[in-house]
Amino acid sequence: MLFLSVLLSLTKWLCYHIVKSCYQTAKKMKSYSFNFFDLSSTPLHQPSSFPTIMNCDLKDRKSQTLVCDIHSILLRNHSFFPYFMLVAFEGGSILRAFLLLCSCPLLWFLSYERKLKVMIFITFCGLKIKDMEMVARVVLPKFYMENLNFKAYEVLVSVGFRVFFSCVPRVMVEGFVKEYLNGDDVVATELDSLGCYFTGLVCKDGLVVKDWAVMDYFEDRKPDLGIGSSCFNDNHFISSCKEAYMVTNEISPTSIMSREKYPKPLIFHDGRLAFFPTPSSTLYMFMWLPFGIPLSFYRLLLGTIVYYKYGLALVSFSGILINHKGYNSNSNTTKSVTNKGVLYVCTHRTLLDPVFLSMSLRKPLTTVTYSLSKVSEIMSPIKTMSLTRDREKDRETMQRLLSEGDLVVCPEGTTCREPYLLRFSSLFAELADEIVPVAMHANVSLFYGTTASGFKCLDSFLFLMNPWPCYNIEVLEKVPREFTCAGGKSPYEVANYIQRKLGESLGFECTNITRRDKYMMLAGNEGVVKEKK
Repeated sequence: MLFLSVLLSLTKWLCYHIVKSCYQTAKKMKSYSFNFFDLSSTPLHQPSSFPTIMNCDLKDRKSQTLVCDIHSILLRNHSFFPYFMLVAFEGGSILRAFLLLCSCPLLWFLSYERKLKVMIFITFCGLKIKDMEMVARVVLPKFYMENLNFKAYEVLVSVGFRVFFSCVPRVMVEGFVKEYLNGDDVVATELDSLGCYFTGLVCKDGLVVKDWAVMDYFEDRKPDLGIGSSCFNDNHFISSCKEAYMVTNEISPTSIMSREKYPKPLIFHDGRLAFFPTPSSTLYMFMWLPFGIPLSFYRLLLGTIVYYKYGLALVSFSGILINHKGYNSNSNTTKSVTNKGVLYVCTHRTLLDPVFLSMSLRKPLTTVTYSLSKVSEIMSPIKTMSLTRDREKDRETMQRLLSEGDLVVCPEGTTCREPYLLRFSSLFAELADEIVPVAMHANVSLFYGTTASGFKCLDSFLFLMNPWPCYNIEVLEKVPREFTCAGGKSPYEVANYIQRKLGESLGFECTNITRRDKYMMLAGNEGVVKEKK
């Protein structure tokens, strides 16, 4: 018995010291930049004689010139890896993204310069220049905006001339800096290209070194204001400025920029990733794929082969969260005199809006669509009818469908991910006096179920691949007769009234932006599929 007690005590002492030694070793490794979760550069935390940015006076600086880095100063997350992952996944392929993730153990041990060159090579080798331009225009700005340091941004907008320096490739930052931050010039690493493809190599000048780049750019002149980072060796970078301040690495509520203070409204963005792809979150995504792919097929089959009366319960058991409220069977299904069916007017978040509405109402519905892919049309569990964008033909089609039963329309004509409502088409207001608005909102954690420039046939599949996709459905009261065309209102007044009611219900902002505006920005076309002759 005594022997057993001594053995347990010895084991406990040994385990304690092993765990303590491992913890101390891990801390020491982290201090030498062996940090898996930060693949940008080595935090130096060197003391600085420069004051913090909180002490910077913002008055009377419109005639001054400012110099600063982008990642280490303007962004709260200093790691380069997530932005390279976005380019690799959205501009390249899932295979390229997986290769970049697999390089993390190697990047863990490399020096700063070699680490960056390896990420550049894996991300850009063989990548089309036009694909990179698309990512820079419609994918990266969302993640840059969400990571902006508000205090640094306040100093930025107070000056009249802004020059940005960065060691990451110019093609990754120039578009955002000039369009959203009104940057006057960008000094960044240039990449080699061969024809319309990147080689993955940097130009002969190599990576941009901020310290030397500032002196080369301004020569004998001195910039008026410089901002450096206390986590990196920026003392020399800003020492040539007449006035200099430091940004700390601490993330406080004052450094987080709210959506209302964005440089310009972020209404549209594209790409499939709905999360910030740090090494750990990207690893979780790839670990989820073996489970998410069959789960998505299972959810699709449930919606396709199961009767709508029982589909809601089975779909909920598969992990899809559906929050439904506001439905009153006595008031919301009153049939009009001229039509046999009820016209449901929905906000448009994904292609599955009418499907989930049909399940939540437990009744068959018909929906009209624009440019629906053949795959989505075949897999749809409810009846779909394509519109032609010919106003008279579409009017006849919708009137016929209304005479046959209940109809769902999405007057925005396209989806919008952000809390905005696009302009409502007024055609639906001319067709029925019995109109029921439906406020719909979808939440995802891994993949967006919409795209403007990608493969639309994968929209529903990717939405259902999320672990816990969520749909919030609120059926509002029927539109009063005095606010319909039968009550003397014009179709445009009816459309604007319903848009405003849905916006108030969701807390979204109403806009005059159209479907055409969205596709011109995200895909460079009007979003119309030409018929084959």
